[in-house]
Amino acid sequence: MERGAAAAAAAVLGCALRSPSPSPSRAPQWRPLLRSRRGPPGAPLSLLPPARRFRLLDMKTFSSSGHPGVSLNNDLVNDKLLIDCGEDQDCVLGGIVALGKFDALHIGHRELAMHASKAGTPFLLSFVGMAEVLGWTYRPPIVAQCDRKRVLSSWAPYCRNVAPLEYQVEFSKVRYLTPRQFVERLSKDLRIKGVVAGENYRFGYKASGDAAELVKLCEEFGLSAFIVRSVMDTAKRSHNGVAATINSSDKGQVSSSRVRHALAMGDMEYVSDLLGRKHRLVLTVNEDCLHEGKKIIFPSSCTLNMPPAEGLYENCDIVNGGYLGPCRVIINSDTTVVEMKDENSLSPNPIQEVGQLSIEFG
Repeated sequence: MERGAAAAAAAVLGCALRSPSPSPSRAPQWRPLLRSRRGPPGAPLSLLPPARRFRLLDMKTFSSSGHPGVSLNNDLVNDKLLIDCGEDQDCVLGGIVALGKFDALHIGHRELAMHASKAGTPFLLSFVGMAEVLGWTYRPPIVAQCDRKRVLSSWAPYCRNVAPLEYQVEFSKVRYLTPRQFVERLSKDLRIKGVVAGENYRFGYKASGDAAELVKLCEEFGLSAFIVRSVMDTAKRSHNGVAATINSSDKGQVSSSRVRHALAMGDMEYVSDLLGRKHRLVLTVNEDCLHEGKKIIFPSSCTLNMPPAEGLYENCDIVNGGYLGPCRVIINSDTTVVEMKDENSLSPNPIQEVGQLSIEFG
């Protein structure tokens, strides 16, 4: 199976959303905080001087399990790690993988991919199914699944003109792995060249492994490891004069939780700052939608990802593979109402003619 074929096929079956992305400025050449390269076991790690300035990066924590004293089931050990790659599991062969959950695909995640691209072919290794396994309450994704490839393509100018490909690992397949077992599987099963992670990255049974242990284990298995500092939220936005505390692990870094909070507040300028792009809400068009002149009314069941807070949003744009025109959007608990500025921007029967429409919030 050719590398990336699975990701490309998924994108064809999903929504094909495209819009011009602004040309970002030249990506700065910052170095990672910790670096381990191939070399003899026991070689010292290089820690960059504290005086050097960094562009910072955030990594979400995940909890794999597996205990040094736990006997693993053979089916679990022999199970394929990547759920969207194929029997050969060669989709990330020889690449540099960024590790994380990557819910929001925010600027911290982009920074991680940028560092991966400096060391080789960049990939994102996302861990999915954590909510179901750990009993978390369901939350809609920040980025619609069918829109993720478009977002990653927009990162190419930051990643040496290479759009990172994303592959997924079912969390249930790694939750019982120790830190050593997890890195061993990355090395022997996926045959990667190295990993990139954030300075707060935790992994293994009960999150027992930290970034330093990741570097040590990668060195042992002949992998490069790059640990990068968290991207801090320099905006430090507040609402009603009070800065929010996102969660107990929040230290002011850009995070998916911080993006969710900004969306819940309806602060779309802040959301754009955290994402490095405009937030795009993807809506399924079906027989439950109502078309009235310049308006399309979508029931809440048609939303494929997290909408902003209830309210009126001006200066939005509607896209469907290409730019359709400006619009205003009214969101409430039951519906999303899209009102076009120009009635001619919509076809006479949009509900019958398109499968999905997307709104970009200005």
